[in-house]
Amino acid sequence: MKLKLDENIGRRGAQALAAAGHDVATAREQGLSAASDVTLIEVCRVEGRCLLTLDKGFANPMHYAPARYSGIAVFRLAGQNSAGDLTKALSLFIHVLRSSSVAGRLWIVEPERIREYTEDGSPAEAAPPAGSRSPG
Repeated sequence: MKLKLDENIGRRGAQALAAAGHDVATAREQGLSAASDVTLIEVCRVEGRCLLTLDKGFANPMHYAPARYSGIAVFRLAGQNSAGDLTKALSLFIHVLRSSSVAGRLWIVEPERIREYTEDGSPAEAAPPAGSRSPG
């Protein structure tokens, strides 16, 4: 899958996603670090890339209609956004992508589960809570 990492995801995230076989581009390497959210999501739309970000502003399906994009994945981590929590959430994201598509959807990715929002803004569980199906 073609992915674009917002500047807040980091190099380790890019490496993990690339190692899983995904085509990864980053906002930083494309000179989009200071770009507005509107510019960033439009670049993702034009390139056909799913945006991965920690920016909660992208979690509003009324503002960024999921059906317009190749997917939006907003990572929500507890507390201080620890590297361990991000690694765990990325692992779950990679695992779920093996059997589900984020295209046209908004995924809220947490270390233990993924909540999915579709075009009409209705939530659904994209992945069961951790423990009922283990990544790997």
